[in-house]
Amino acid sequence: MTSQAAEGPETVAASRRSKITPEREQEFFDAVLDQIRECGYEAVTMEGVASSTRCSKSTLYRQWKTKPQFVVAALRSRRRSKFDGIDTGSLADDLREVARAAGRWSTNDTKLLSALGHAVTQDAELAQALREALVEPEIAALRQILRRGVDRGEIVAAHPALEFIPAQMFGVIRARPVVDAEYADPDYLVRFVEAAVLPALGLT
Repeated sequence: MTSQAAEGPETVAASRRSKITPEREQEFFDAVLDQIRECGYEAVTMEGVASSTRCSKSTLYRQWKTKPQFVVAALRSRRRSKFDGIDTGSLADDLREVARAAGRWSTNDTKLLSALGHAVTQDAELAQALREALVEPEIAALRQILRRGVDRGEIVAAHPALEFIPAQMFGVIRARPVVDAEYADPDYLVRFVEAAVLPALGLT
C-alpha cells in the first residue's frame, strides 16, 4: 500500500515548499520521531508536531504534504551509521566498541521500531525508509569492520560464523526487551559480545 494522504486542505498541500533552515528541519524531524516513540505512529498528527515545535501546521503540509511523507523524510535524515569511525586495530576490540555504540542508542531505536511495527506492514515506502535509517547503515558498517579483521589476518574469510554476526548483534538488541523486559544497554551488549560473539569467531 502506498502512503495515504493525510488530512489537510489540498490548497495547502499543493502550494510551494517553504524555505526553512536545515536546523529547523531537523527540529521537525526530531519532534515527529520523538512523538512516534512516545505515542505510537497512529496517534501522531501533523497538528501535534506543529504544536510541539511552535509552527503552523500549514508549514508542515507545505514541506511534506502527508504524515507518511513527513515520517519517511524524518527517518531518511538519520541515514548514518553509529559505528562510523570504529577502528581500534583489533577485531575483538572493534566489536566491543560496536556493542557500546549500539547500547547507547538501543532504547531509542527499539522504541521507534516497535512504534512503527504495524505501519510499516501497510506502507512499503515507510518500511524501506526504516531499513535505510536503522538497519542498512549499521549492517554495512559492521560488515566493513569484519572485513578489516579478515584483511588483518585475525580471522579467515571462510569462517562460518562471519555470516551470522550482524543477525546476532541486532537480534539480541531487539529480543532483550521481550525476554528480560529491559533494553540492551552498553554493559549488557559488551558482555554478550565477549560471551557469545568472540567465542563464535575464535577470538578472545
